[in-house]
Amino acid sequence: MRIIWVSLRTIFAVAIVCCVVYNVAVWAVAQAAAPDKANGSLIENAEGQVVGSRLIGQEFTEPGYFRGRVSSIGYDANGSGSPNYAPSNPDLLSRAEESVAAWQAENPDVPVSELPIDLITNSGSGLDPHISPAAAEAQIPRVSAATGIAADKLQKMIEANTQGRSLGLFGAPVVNVLELNLEVQAAR
Repeated sequence: MRIIWVSLRTIFAVAIVCCVVYNVAVWAVAQAAAPDKANGSLIENAEGQVVGSRLIGQEFTEPGYFRGRVSSIGYDANGSGSPNYAPSNPDLLSRAEESVAAWQAENPDVPVSELPIDLITNSGSGLDPHISPAAAEAQIPRVSAATGIAADKLQKMIEANTQGRSLGLFGAPVVNVLELNLEVQAAR
């Protein structure tokens, strides 16, 4: 009987340490070290309302906004993932052709030969919030025509919202689409 009580107390103590103490400690360290990241890297609009996260892409359909990458999961942040189609898969070709056709319909002033690849392909998660600066620049004629904002001003907004390589070495420069669109919205 004594062994059972010792075992139960040990299980209870380990459960308290692993399920409560550890989680509270990790939460406290995260809140102290990087509270913005620990709370989801939320972005607020000019009125102080949370409109999204720096980490999760959103769909923008109005012509006056920059578009992000294609999402095969419909930008549903409840889960992430993407079909891992091989280059020979007809579904990949079909999806790419649909993306190119949509691009041509929305951006008739920009030839398909200047279409950056990240505007017709999706990321591994399907939730990438970033596009390349070239992808943002390719959308300037459409956004300028829809909003009345001069192309050179939109170019400056893109430059201001371009994030460099991680640690100056890794990855490529990127533009957060939500942050850029909030700046466009404020300039209207």
